[in-house]
Amino acid sequence: MAKRTSSFNPSTVLPPKAPRQSQEITQIGRTRVDAYAWMKYIPPSGSRTLDGLPPALHTHLQSEMAYATEVLRPLHADIQWFLDRLTDHAPTSSAPPRPGIAANSWRYTSEMPTGESHRIFSRHPAQGQAQPLLDEAERARGHAYYRATDHQASPDDHYFAWAEDLVGNDRHRICVLDMMTGDIRTLVESDAYGYGGFVFSPSSQSVFWIWRDAHSRPTRLYRTSIECGDTTLLHEEHDPAMFMQVARSAAGGFVMLTLAGPDTSEVHLIAAATESDPPRMVQPRKRGVHYTMDEWNGRLLMLTNAEGAFDRKLLEVNLQDYSIQTELVPHRPGITLLAVHPFADALIRIERHQTLQRLVVMHPEGKETPIAFDQPAYSIALAPLQAYETRLVRFTHQTPARPSRWLEVDLLDGHYNAIGDETPGRFDPSAYRLERLHATAPDGAQIPLTVLSRKDVPANAALPVLLTGYGAYGIAYEPVFSWPAAVLVDAGFRYAIAHVRGGSENGWHWYQDGCREKKRNSMTDFIACAHHLLDIGYAAPGRIVAQGVSAGGLLVCGAMNLEPELWAGVIAQVPFVDMLNTLSDADHPLVPLLRPDWGDPLADPHAYDSIAAISPYENVLEVHYPPLLCTAGLKDDRVPYWEPAKLIANIRHRATGDQPAILVLNPDSGHQESDDQDQAFASAALFWAFACRCAGLTPHCSR
Repeated sequence: MAKRTSSFNPSTVLPPKAPRQSQEITQIGRTRVDAYAWMKYIPPSGSRTLDGLPPALHTHLQSEMAYATEVLRPLHADIQWFLDRLTDHAPTSSAPPRPGIAANSWRYTSEMPTGESHRIFSRHPAQGQAQPLLDEAERARGHAYYRATDHQASPDDHYFAWAEDLVGNDRHRICVLDMMTGDIRTLVESDAYGYGGFVFSPSSQSVFWIWRDAHSRPTRLYRTSIECGDTTLLHEEHDPAMFMQVARSAAGGFVMLTLAGPDTSEVHLIAAATESDPPRMVQPRKRGVHYTMDEWNGRLLMLTNAEGAFDRKLLEVNLQDYSIQTELVPHRPGITLLAVHPFADALIRIERHQTLQRLVVMHPEGKETPIAFDQPAYSIALAPLQAYETRLVRFTHQTPARPSRWLEVDLLDGHYNAIGDETPGRFDPSAYRLERLHATAPDGAQIPLTVLSRKDVPANAALPVLLTGYGAYGIAYEPVFSWPAAVLVDAGFRYAIAHVRGGSENGWHWYQDGCREKKRNSMTDFIACAHHLLDIGYAAPGRIVAQGVSAGGLLVCGAMNLEPELWAGVIAQVPFVDMLNTLSDADHPLVPLLRPDWGDPLADPHAYDSIAAISPYENVLEVHYPPLLCTAGLKDDRVPYWEPAKLIANIRHRATGDQPAILVLNPDSGHQESDDQDQAFASAALFWAFACRCAGLTPHCSR
């Protein structure tokens, strides 16, 4: 393996040395010793704060923060270089106004004004002045953390609501604006679940919302009256392995409660005509069977993998007894049916074939109009909350080389036109080369690889590369536009996405071949992608930096353990790296839900051994490690701060080299940073400056 081109110089600042307090853990006949278990702290109530930590832990984390500040100080000029370019030319355009849900004269917008870092939501009448609805900068003022989600108007356009998190622990309050009077009420004070966790009733008189329990698991569905605040419990889920979401059906005829785990699901419906009635189950959960429901022109639709339809099929269901009536779209192996979006004039479905998405307009009489694009990698998505009765449906199309453009498809004839474009100032999409390559995994699988570089650089030039990936939970890493990625490419890098197994880029089998006892495939796929870039001359030896978020952090840290000399550096954001201990914690909010993805080390010896063999924390070696930068949020309940803190301590204890292992801890955030463009750009500037230092590149001299 080629020697790394350049890296951090040995620092005169000594890293914190975490005390080793060996704790012996025995389960299902296996024993391990965890020397840093003491770093785990869960307060008896409330969220974590620095001042509330036990003294020894408080001292250690303060030392980590001070060390990170000092060891990253030499990067300040490069950080500022990236930050200037990110902020000077950032996208400022907004999406074209979309019609109101009730298809009346109101049109809703959100935009990020020039020079601002938060969104402003408004609505526009057919004639006259726009009405401001929500200024997130005003809502965020005075709070160290702010993130809002699930913004939506009521069906009658009387109310506008959103969920907001003021702490960083994903426990939301629900706020409702009366658009007639301007009054804002906090309808639900706390412990609500955003991200698909609340919806207006079809009558617009109530809000259906999901409550999170003491373990942060969504477990109850409530209905709260907007006028009087009366709250009724409608459903309580007792299986911690089931997740909950609530939505209205496309035509507004039902409220749909979806309960789902990795290997099963169950849907309960509440009819609009009787929205005060209890939910009614469609089909009971069955291990191995997923289904979701929607409504189209007086018909119920079921999207399911039942009876071996692993890439899913679409069925029509009887409105009265929920029996299966007709197969509308059969199972087609190799063509994954991702989603269906019903409208009065046609049904739109989004499907994936050979890793690429396409949109299909399906007319009631059976005619179909497919819409695909000829770029080697791209992503399409329907705009949310469009009127069921609309004839013109909006969707976005983007690639890593081109920001989102808004397209509008006519449901009657399937023709589409561009209606808007989001382009950063002075950004030229024609300056970039976008490619879809394939790397060969050790077992022969062909791993898709999306690569972005500049056209004014020779195609076969060996450049520094930032290689990223995710590969978990069947979530595809969509090749979307990233302004920070474009800025990094301008600085002299190639930017590459490894579409490793564990995602669903090649169908549901692609996911199954990268989970449980096959999880190692994700890591070896990632390594294969790095070697392929070296073999074809796209990457300079010793100058590949790996980057991943959450389960993507597991991916890159696992790959780092398997081939530490391959990487010039590793960036792991809120990384899931203490797998064995976390998956052995039955009280963790996500562990019961995610056992089908990883296995259960509390009950299954084979699962224990598989997890122990790949867990990054458990497999630190006595070798020369590359520079490692990990981030953590003190209030994170999904991937707690102690996971990266323990990994870093273990690497410092065992590594033979002198490169830094750095923990960047945010005491005010959770799994996600505050929803603030300035914060997002500051983080990207830090990561890219770190990547440049690891790869021996000075960004302001590169172009």
